[in-house]
Amino acid sequence: MEDLRKSREPIAPEVSEDVSAPVVASRVIAEQLREISALSTRFQKHVGHSLSINDTDLSAMEHLMTSGPLTPTDLSHRLGISTAATTVMVDRLTALGHVHREPHAHDRRKVVVVPTPASVQEAFATLEPMIAGVTRVTSALPAEESAVVTRFLSEVIGVFRGAIPAGD
Repeated sequence: MEDLRKSREPIAPEVSEDVSAPVVASRVIAEQLREISALSTRFQKHVGHSLSINDTDLSAMEHLMTSGPLTPTDLSHRLGISTAATTVMVDRLTALGHVHREPHAHDRRKVVVVPTPASVQEAFATLEPMIAGVTRVTSALPAEESAVVTRFLSEVIGVFRGAIPAGD
């Protein structure tokens, strides 16, 4: 039984005394980045739960709120799902009151999907505490520390982008 309990304990990297401080700092930073990634995923699920929608629906809502009205075909391409799946998703979001369809402004044969103001307001109400908290933390940084953090994050973003094959 004791062995079973030990196997469930979190696994922490062993740090020998001869490991240099930069190596330890690198491990700590890597762990913090993993935790931010995991928390981001959990927070995204929280936002979806607050809107009563799944991950794909939430991604669609994010695209609509940041890019404005999109055709179902545009949504399909951005989400990497079929047009049939997009139709089902838009129908589901419409039934929940998160979006509605409107005629395209320049092509009467098309429609665009538009997020409802109430849904956008609800999403931002859920996002606001996190956005305000991050703003509070970043605003408190002295300019020189802010520059270091900005450079670091830019380089990490570059590493992520470089690790993703073209077309993915």
